Amino acid sequence: MMNTTKRYTEISHFSHPKHKLTFQYSEFPFKCDGCKEIGIGSRYNCNICDYDLHMHCSIPSPSLFHPFYPKCCFQFMSKPPGDIPRYCNACEKSVTGFVYHCFSCGFDLHPCCAKLPMILDDHGEVKLYLYRKVSSPCQRCGQKGRSWSYRSSCKKYNLHVACVREMIVESWHQIYVGRSNGRTTTMATMVETGVPLSLKSSLHTAQNGGGKSKGKVRKYAEMAGMAVQIVVSAVLGDPTVLIAGIMGSLMSRT
Repeated sequence: MMNTTKRYTEISHFSHPKHKLTFQYSEFPFKCDGCKEIGIGSRYNCNICDYDLHMHCSIPSPSLFHPFYPKCCFQFMSKPPGDIPRYCNACEKSVTGFVYHCFSCGFDLHPCCAKLPMILDDHGEVKLYLYRKVSSPCQRCGQKGRSWSYRSSCKKYNLHVACVREMIVESWHQIYVGRSNGRTTTMATMVETGVPLSLKSSLHTAQNGGGKSKGKVRKYAEMAGMAVQIVVSAVLGDPTVLIAGIMGSLMSRT
């Protein structure tokens, strides 16, 4: 599976036939009117109707294959099939809009989940691999299994895709309360309020007697912060590094 979404200045979309959608980039989060999930960064927007689409929802693939499900062929659908509630097999969240569905196996994937990169690499020290299941606990919830996970090459950092989504949703309300009160809140604030507390705690413990030098602890903290940054960017539908060092500097101060 390749992530090959093209970028156009303007597009027409079947879900919004009245107006064309223009490419935009913003650090403020939005709710995609296609899949009904949160997004940030790159999107296609109708300013007249306040209509937004993720990049992956705006130019979907008619069908796709995923390495986690080698026997499945996922078909793009504008709404989930049938009348029973459906859930994404990647993040375990409900499917209420655009979806990739396998009619043979009954599996469902949100468009952004279906296009999650198998490897996230900032071309530095942080490289993350996508797993269907991992045996190590998630740095946020402390549980194993659950949903797909991103795990660092050093195997020290593990984050469930579902937990990253929960982090984002928890911060979503704070951002819009801030905007309604006249405060400017951007991606940096959203991620700062969603830093996994268990990861902060473990780093704090290490720094105060874990037997490692402060320099090494700081380096681990920066790497952990960058890992969270990259995963959040990917789950939000824009797998580029959106906040360039903010998470690294934030978690190095824990």
